[in-house]
Amino acid sequence: MSESESKEPSVPANPAKQGSSNLSEATWIDRSVWNERMLAALDNGVKGKKWFSLNDKVWRRQTLENAWQDVRRNKGGAGVDGQSIERVAANIGKYLEELEESLGTDEYCPEPVKRVEIPKGNGKQRPLGIPTVKDRIVQSAIKRVIEPIFEREFEPMSYGFRPQKSCKEALREVDRLVKEGYCFVVDADFEDFFGSISHERMMEKIEEHISDGKLLKLLERYLKQDIMKGMSRWTPVTGTPQGAVISPLLANLYLHGLDVKMREGGYRMVRYADDFVVMCRDEAETKRAMEEVSEWASENGLRLQAEKTHRGDSRQKGQGFEFLGYRFEEGRRWVRKKSMKALKDKIRSKTRRSRGASMSAIVSELNPMLRGWFNYFKHAYWRTYRPIDQFVRRRLRAILRKQAKRPGMGWNLNDHRQWPNKYFAEAGLFTMNEAWQNASQSRC
Repeated sequence: MSESESKEPSVPANPAKQGSSNLSEATWIDRSVWNERMLAALDNGVKGKKWFSLNDKVWRRQTLENAWQDVRRNKGGAGVDGQSIERVAANIGKYLEELEESLGTDEYCPEPVKRVEIPKGNGKQRPLGIPTVKDRIVQSAIKRVIEPIFEREFEPMSYGFRPQKSCKEALREVDRLVKEGYCFVVDADFEDFFGSISHERMMEKIEEHISDGKLLKLLERYLKQDIMKGMSRWTPVTGTPQGAVISPLLANLYLHGLDVKMREGGYRMVRYADDFVVMCRDEAETKRAMEEVSEWASENGLRLQAEKTHRGDSRQKGQGFEFLGYRFEEGRRWVRKKSMKALKDKIRSKTRRSRGASMSAIVSELNPMLRGWFNYFKHAYWRTYRPIDQFVRRRLRAILRKQAKRPGMGWNLNDHRQWPNKYFAEAGLFTMNEAWQNASQSRC
């Protein structure tokens, strides 16, 4: 047995369990729900580790009003009842009064979730659930009440859909670990994670911390909420709808056991919702980590997608891994192919040659999208940006040729002479290569 195979990984510290996370000072907690006495209990722990008498805080009028502001801010479409945000807003006082009464008498019953399909990058469809606006208000109220309880337990390695955490932080942590020598990676993906969550196991995990029977009953109703697609209606036996307000919190709770298992095993894992990578020092460690992840998944009713799960040395070409839109390979961050294709498709949709808009109008429409994309991918390898700028200008030159009633696609030398790069710069076009150069100089 080699030294690398026999060496046990050291268990990383868990600051969340060492008192460094003082939730009583957290600005995101709803203070109309969590008073000083409850916050003290949250920091110090409650007897038996279970919380009672929470349901009345869900249907309290102030909680519902705050939840409505969350829903209104997040926008979103109408559910099966056809009630839009705007229509609910026009009669919000009446809606909140009805919710307060039905929740207080334990008579509230969620309406079916509207199922829609959205395209994925691989040509497949992703199911998305749209609850009614009223259900979104109630779910947001529940989230305001119970989220601090679970946040106290969650591991630092979990970044997805958590207060004061972001995908950029997750990417920075992955980058840090790679630079520290954790180059061997387990890149795993669950098959239909949100649709495979066991309702029974989910309720068991909730009941480990909450003993309010009425609130547990309400949460179970949401797990078993009917789904409607067109004229079809059915009751799911597993899963929680992607698109529901409460689903990200429940997903993090369901995967919390995996986080604990990885920490106790001494592994460095970075997880964003159901997207995660385990960073290792050597190949032997990736093998052990893969076995433990597979074992945990099987025990919790989940399956790993064989075609999307692999182990490799990210320093080697072809063995890199993808995480949150980036590809880490050969010691660099690249933009993954799907992310690049999605950007070009958006550019094409805004630069059709048949557009009759002025160049200033088209540039004004392009700039926010290009700037937002760059702000997210500005840590990619520097050679990424110039080809994108060239692609955008080529598309714009094709529009100008069309408007000038000249045939062609905008990529010959005469086009460059007639509409040089300076022309688009004067039109105010955002260019990624220039933005990268400016960012590089500011870092120096």
